[in-house]
Amino acid sequence: MQEGRCGMNRNREQKPTRVPFAAKQVGEASSRWDWVEPCVWTDRMLTALETGVKGGQWFSLIDKVDRDRNLYQAFRRVAANGGAAGVDHVSCERFAERLIPNLRKLSQQLREGNYQPQAIRRQWIPKPGSRELRPLGIPTARDRVVQTALRQVLEPIFERDFAEQSYGFRPGRGCKDALQRVDTLLESGYTYVVDADLKSYFDTIPHDKLMNRVREKISDGQVLTLIEMFLRQQILDDLAEWTPDRGSPQGAVISPLLSNIYLDPLDHLMAGAGIEMVRYADDFVILCRTREDAERALEMVRQWTAEAGLTLHPDKTHIVDMAEGSFDFLGYTFQGRYRFPRKKSLQKFKDSIRQKTRRTNGHSLQCIIAQLNPTLRGWFNYFQHCQPSTYTILDQWVRMRLRSILRKRRKGKGRGRGHDHLRWPNAYFAEQGLFSLKQSHVLASQSSQR
Repeated sequence: MQEGRCGMNRNREQKPTRVPFAAKQVGEASSRWDWVEPCVWTDRMLTALETGVKGGQWFSLIDKVDRDRNLYQAFRRVAANGGAAGVDHVSCERFAERLIPNLRKLSQQLREGNYQPQAIRRQWIPKPGSRELRPLGIPTARDRVVQTALRQVLEPIFERDFAEQSYGFRPGRGCKDALQRVDTLLESGYTYVVDADLKSYFDTIPHDKLMNRVREKISDGQVLTLIEMFLRQQILDDLAEWTPDRGSPQGAVISPLLSNIYLDPLDHLMAGAGIEMVRYADDFVILCRTREDAERALEMVRQWTAEAGLTLHPDKTHIVDMAEGSFDFLGYTFQGRYRFPRKKSLQKFKDSIRQKTRRTNGHSLQCIIAQLNPTLRGWFNYFQHCQPSTYTILDQWVRMRLRSILRKRRKGKGRGRGHDHLRWPNAYFAEQGLFSLKQSHVLASQSSQR
């Protein structure tokens, strides 16, 4: 956004009680915070973040939320993520057609305290490898912009003290880091695993308890009101509209941060007791050296979740002895020293390949392979630490799907088999550029050994 367009709040931002607009930006501050939004987090604010603010609570934050540059950067992130339109049927593209007036209106509403979120459109989507459906909330584009602007202000405040055991929806961390930590602990002899499952976590977070945790660090009344409004946004589900009294909708921009805020005390409780827990959002495992330690850890979790108003799933929470059992975590199945794709992950992968390799597919083989390769490459990038036999089997299955297409084009019936392997050998598909999971694993292993 141009300087002239970004100046609508300049007079308000230059009041001596607030951080000056011209303060040094985050690029000059500690690299620890190089991910924060520089139009919000100046060196002066980062210094306060590092050294701590009086009473541990932050005041006067709403002027950072409604700042024009913050809203503009928030829109850019929302637009980059895409997503469907909400109940107002306004897409990101349509919102962008009147971007400056729309952002100015949001800034004014936030500043004056009369901003009101619209209802969330609920959509039910299938769970991978299951007949069950899970709810997804779709806020409007304008609400996603405001939630992103709010998150850009709040996230560093809470990130400062988040525990090391948490990996989900945090800057510079992800699934692979969590999986690597699990691997390290297993190899170090932590072979008794508490495989825990929070039942409907995002839908059952108590609003009052969550807000109490937010208030431990935030004292700006307008910001607190804004968070409460997002928690109590009406839900439009199949033409029925209702107001939730618990939970934070999956799909809302602010929900991952709020979910981490609520579970952070559990992270610190486990760490303080010397218990190794690895958590990604509401999915976590606890790794111990003995069954007695695992039973003690599980009892602590049961007690904490009960006090927090949450429920451990009785059928999905158990202790696993890795000498004879297995557990699933973040798409992988851990069994002994080996990793495999979780059955649901494998089913999701195969469903995606099936959609692109129907026998009635009228595209050329080169075109089909071009559509397959991004899926194959992306799947391998995540599941590249499985047993090598996994890739051989899946490569064979993918080639069978392609041979079935070619077989049908020669008026044949059924799956690719028999002489089809001679007519279209493995080398034929390699020449056509088909991504090979097995070959990629070989190359990755050689690179790792070097």
